[in-house]
Formats: sequence, C-alpha cells, structure tokens
Amino acid sequence: MSNLSLNYKKKLLRLSWPIFIESLLFMLLGSVDTFMLSKYSDNSVAAVGVSNQLIGFINLTFAIITTGTAILCAQYIGAKDNEKVSKVSMVSLIFNGFLGVVLSLALVFFAKSILNIMNIGHELMDFSKSYLIIVGGASFAQALSMTVGAILRSQGYTKITMYITIGVNILNIIGDYALIFGKLGLPSLGVTGAALSTAISKIVALIIAIYILFKYIDKNLKINLIKPFPVDILKQLLKIGVPSAGEQIAYNTSQIAITYFINMIGVTALTTKAYVSNIVIVTFVFSVAIAQGTSILVGNLVGKEEKEKAYTLCFYSLKLSTGITFILSTLCIIFSKPLLGIFTSDPNILSLGFKVLVVDWFLEFGRMANIIIINSLRAAGDVKFPVYCGIVSMWGISVVMSHILGIKLGLGLVGVWISFAMDEIIRGILMYMRWKTKKWQQISLIYSR
Repeated sequence: MSNLSLNYKKKLLRLSWPIFIESLLFMLLGSVDTFMLSKYSDNSVAAVGVSNQLIGFINLTFAIITTGTAILCAQYIGAKDNEKVSKVSMVSLIFNGFLGVVLSLALVFFAKSILNIMNIGHELMDFSKSYLIIVGGASFAQALSMTVGAILRSQGYTKITMYITIGVNILNIIGDYALIFGKLGLPSLGVTGAALSTAISKIVALIIAIYILFKYIDKNLKINLIKPFPVDILKQLLKIGVPSAGEQIAYNTSQIAITYFINMIGVTALTTKAYVSNIVIVTFVFSVAIAQGTSILVGNLVGKEEKEKAYTLCFYSLKLSTGITFILSTLCIIFSKPLLGIFTSDPNILSLGFKVLVVDWFLEFGRMANIIIINSLRAAGDVKFPVYCGIVSMWGISVVMSHILGIKLGLGLVGVWISFAMDEIIRGILMYMRWKTKKWQQISLIYSR
C-alpha cells in the first residue's frame, strides 16, 4: 500500500507541474493586460476588470460541458473504455462550439446594455464596451479551447496544454506591447489594442489545440461517432456539468453583485481590487494545479473502483497545498509595497492594497481547501453538495456581509474582503467534512447499480 501510495504521489506531481505552469500563465494573461494598461491609465484597468468579470461569467457556461467532459473522460479512461472517451469528446466539442458562437454574438450586440446593468460609471463605459465587444466576441474560441484542454488533460497530456499556453502568452505579451503603446510599426490603440491582442491569442491557441487533438491524440474523433447523435451522453454531461458549473456560476454572480457595491465605494476601491486580485493569483495557483491533477487521478481511481486510494490522495494534496499557501500568502504581505508598485504609485491604492492583502492571508487557506476538495468531489461524481453550499454561503455570507461591512459599517474594500474570507473558510470546513463522510463513494457515474 505504501509503495502504491508513493506511485500515485509521483503521478500527481507529474500531472500537476505542467498544470501549474499553464494555470499561472493563463491567469497572468489577464495580468499582462492589467500591467500594460496600468501604464496607460488607472481607469482603463478598472474598466477591463469589470469586463473580464462578465467574460469570466460567460466562460462558466462553457464549463457546464467541460467539467462533465473531464470527469467522464477520466472515469472512462480508468475503466479502459476508449470508445466512450472519444464519443464524450466529440459531443462536447460540437455542443460547446455551437454555444460559443451564440454567446459571442450576444456579447458583440448587447455589450452596452449589459454594462449599463452593471451600473458602471460614465468614465469607464467606452473602455469597458470596447474590451467586451472584442474579447467577448472571441468567446467561441475560448469555448472550444476549454473543451480541448479538458479532453487533453483528462488523458494525461498536461504538458501539451502547458506548451500551448506558453506560446499564447508570448504572443499576447508582444501584442499588448505593440497595440497598446503603438510599437513595432502598429498604431497605439490602448484598451482596444489589449482586447485585440487577447482575442487573437485565444484564436491562435484554439487552432493549435484542435490540430494536435485530431491529428495526434485521438484519431477516432470523427463525425460518425455522433451518428445517430448520442443523446444519452449529452444528458450525462449536463447531469454532471450543470450542478458542477452551478457552484462557479454562484461565485461569479455573487462577484458581480459585490462589484456593484464596490462601484458605490469608488474607483480607487475598484482599481485596488483589480491589482490585489492579480497579485494573489500566485497564492492559489499551486492549489489549482494540485486540485486538477488530483481530479484526474481521483476520476481514474473511481473508474477503477479503487475509491479508498482516491480518499487518501485528496488528503495528501491538502497537506501539500497548505504549506505552499502559507509561504506564498506570507510573502505577498511582506512584499506588498513592491508588488503593488508594479501597477501603481498611488499612495491611497498602496495603503488600501496592503490592508486587503493582510485579510487575504486568512482567505487563501479556505480557498485552497475549497479548490482541492471540490475538484475531488466532482471527479468522484458528488457534484450537487458543493453547489448547495456555494449558493447559500456565497450569497448568504459573501454578498450580504459585503454590503453590511463594506457599505453600512463603512469598512470599504477591507470589509468586502473580510466577507470573502468568511465565505471561503466556512465552505472549506464544510467540504472537508463532506469528504471525510465518504458519501461520495456511494455515487456511480459510469456503472449501473
């Protein structure tokens, strides 16, 4: 048992380190825009931050299918049913491709109306609208890229997605530099330039990923696989994906509501939130990587009916991430001034950002537990419990307390961050208790009982 356990620890690290690099670079893709735009104007940063929240919400609709795809593929791989893996992959690509085109068109034609609902200030509207139309219009590319990425990672090809992400980030950095500031013989377009760079990078990433998947990874991916259309597989994907994405949708909708409150506090608070959010990426990206690696292995083990090993693996991942989270969160506080100084020299933002980072130290431990355990629960098929807890906690604690602490009691952005921490910590405790009960071991997705 101990030798096998060591074997799975090695597998976890082998899967996770490319995901770590990929996740870090993916998150930094947004940070590159923020950094470049901070040299253009603080208002442009705030505007893009709001637009990215909306785009993130749209991406979560694609996660309905990609989450189900990752879970089913991992379990079918564990059960050694390659035909089902190919069928699940093809259905996912067709469905998300169609959904991506529809939502891309919606963002292009209704950008201003959506931003008006967000109560965005007049000084930010033009920037936000431009960014939302261009990057949101490329949502179809994001939909398909997310799907291909889920397929590749579930089959253990985490290095491929990492290499694609590295290439895309290099392209995006060059594009940002050239199009925001008018370098390399190109015009200076500011926010529009950042949006064009991001959109082009996403489309290039999709083309490369699709080529690799069909040419080298799964040559059985043909349209004949869905003739007649396997409605049963689509139903299975939705059965898993809808509640799985529900937890993330609850998070993003609550964040949109809270952004409304932050808009009431002022542009300084909104800009500080954007900067701090980019800094704390580094504190939880390791947990994201470990969680996704754990999810792949838990899915494989559940498919093999080796659920006790899956149980042990999740706790190992938690221990590993706790130590890393402590170190990185502490470093963010110690070096808060130079980190915030990368983006701005505004003394009000520097002061407020430090206070928020102190509160964030506590938040990250709850977030780490949530990321790892929720991914493990989903991989095992226990998709509903995290949603129920998420909806109640995010809206009942995070949103309500943000208004009470941030607005009513006048604590501003610090009060909002305290409410974030309360939500993450309470949910983290609940997820830990759920995994301990082993109720997820009674759930079966690919075997009939």
